[in-house]
Amino acid sequence: ERKGVEWVMEHDAISFDLKPEVSSFLLIEVDGNNMDVLFTDCEKINEVLEQHNCLEVLFADSSAQKEELWRLRRTMAVSVKSNSVYKEEDTVVPRAELPKLMKGIKEIGTKYGFESICYGHAGDGNLHVNIIKAGMNDDDWNSKLKDGIEEIFKLTVSLGGTISGEHGIGLVQKNYMQIRFSEIHLNLMRGIKQVFDPNGILNPGKIF
Repeated sequence: ERKGVEWVMEHDAISFDLKPEVSSFLLIEVDGNNMDVLFTDCEKINEVLEQHNCLEVLFADSSAQKEELWRLRRTMAVSVKSNSVYKEEDTVVPRAELPKLMKGIKEIGTKYGFESICYGHAGDGNLHVNIIKAGMNDDDWNSKLKDGIEEIFKLTVSLGGTISGEHGIGLVQKNYMQIRFSEIHLNLMRGIKQVFDPNGILNPGKIF
């Protein structure tokens, strides 16, 4: 999204002229050995972008320009870390639901008083949600964050998604598993764990 890109440009001294009305960006790459096929692919992609009211297309016509665009994406996480205390969540929904997820996350942020920087892998429906502390005082941050995250996960599940994409559940999402999984599902997981680890010696106390 725009604010994340602006943070990267400031952090890495990268310069792009961005139209003021542009709020989100989609990075698309095509590859192959036949230039004619690649240009045909690009033309088809451009037609789809026009159908969906894309405001501007930045086309990399050199390796250096391509690398500069990818650097914008790759350094997004670093720029977020350099700007504020933050909490990252890893949501994933069917691709067509990404706009609803993004809109809902912003509305939840307004409700609980936090900003967010979102980026991810649109082709996988995977959206990394970086909840930004910024000017929130510690009391609000500590008291409202959990409820805000829970609401984001409930929205994600309501859109046919799940509470973690590429990052996995780990310890962080452990307490939110009941939002996505039924008690039957969780008991099945516990049963499988019991079969292979009856004495509870493998990663004890982590999940089950």
